[in-house]
Amino acid sequence: MLNLTLSGQIAADGNLNLSMMDSQRLLELSHRPLKIGIISVLGIIITLGNMAVIAVIASSVTGWSRNSRYFLLSLTGADAAFGLVVMPLNLCVSLVKDYNDGPDPFCHVVAFFTSVIYATCMYTLASISLERYVAVFNPLKYSSMITRKRTLLLIAFAWLFPPVLLLPISFPDGIIKVHFSTASLVCNPSYSSNVVYSLTLTGLIFLPCSTIMTYANLRLWLAAKRQRLKLKKHNTGGRNRPDVASRVLIPVMTVYYTCWTPCMVTILYNAFTGNRVPEWVEFVAVWLPTANGFLNCIFYFWINRSFRRKFRLLVQRLCQVLCPPIGRRLGCTVPMSIHVVAGVWDNNNSLQERSSSVSSTCTLLSPRAPILVNETHM
Repeated sequence: MLNLTLSGQIAADGNLNLSMMDSQRLLELSHRPLKIGIISVLGIIITLGNMAVIAVIASSVTGWSRNSRYFLLSLTGADAAFGLVVMPLNLCVSLVKDYNDGPDPFCHVVAFFTSVIYATCMYTLASISLERYVAVFNPLKYSSMITRKRTLLLIAFAWLFPPVLLLPISFPDGIIKVHFSTASLVCNPSYSSNVVYSLTLTGLIFLPCSTIMTYANLRLWLAAKRQRLKLKKHNTGGRNRPDVASRVLIPVMTVYYTCWTPCMVTILYNAFTGNRVPEWVEFVAVWLPTANGFLNCIFYFWINRSFRRKFRLLVQRLCQVLCPPIGRRLGCTVPMSIHVVAGVWDNNNSLQERSSSVSSTCTLLSPRAPILVNETHM
């Protein structure tokens, strides 16, 4: 009699838990249209922003070296993949999946591609910070240290190592499980199903990339700050130079940690506890890294004066080609001097190799002003 009572109580508790899970899932599904709208808008913004960037940096930009453009093209490609690959695949799953808890081969493939693009973006950001660091603190050795071959090898590593490291996610019967989350509308690895592998991913992707970015950008900021204090001390004209380093380097790192830390904390929380965070917390944490794909356009590109000048030039050319009458009416004319200057820069690679590495970098200008943040004037 006692056994029957206990069995009945266990069954009742189990049914109650299932009922609570079902009600939670139904609540999450009721929010699906709003979430799909948010994801779609974010995807369009990311795609358009990065397509514009690719159109500009596909050819040389004044003050940017060839190797810098390679790294930035890699970053732009990874960011654009958020809008072109990650979002469409996960939205497709959210529309067709029957939301069962069983193994789903397609969801494993989607989780694999999502994780690969996330990792590629982080490795590329770390590579840019490393290249920027060398350009500032070893400017005379830059051409020998950051060669074209080494640049391409770093880019190849950023794109080819993540698929190898994350390959187990793609197998339905592999070492880690994958589930579709109705909270985030993403095929997520169940990190609690293999804590060791989850910690390995954290140790090989997030920690080294964050360490490189933090160290490099902190050193750059301190160097620029010291130089600004020297210039301020010897400034006799009474005019203070703008604190460009704080305006660029600090936002870059703030945005990076703001976008990526919640996602990593959620992953580790799930790995150690096996529990889920609240619905909207999970949604924001999972999709914040994709927002970084758009913010990179601002802090690595649009804040740069040379980039904006090149973008305006391309728009003017486009107006003239597509609709010359309207272009002339709107004043979209390209002076001959711009064509001449652009040609000189296109053919002067040796000068570009000694130029600033990216929009927010510090560069060696002269013995009297060794370190300055260059090409970031609004």
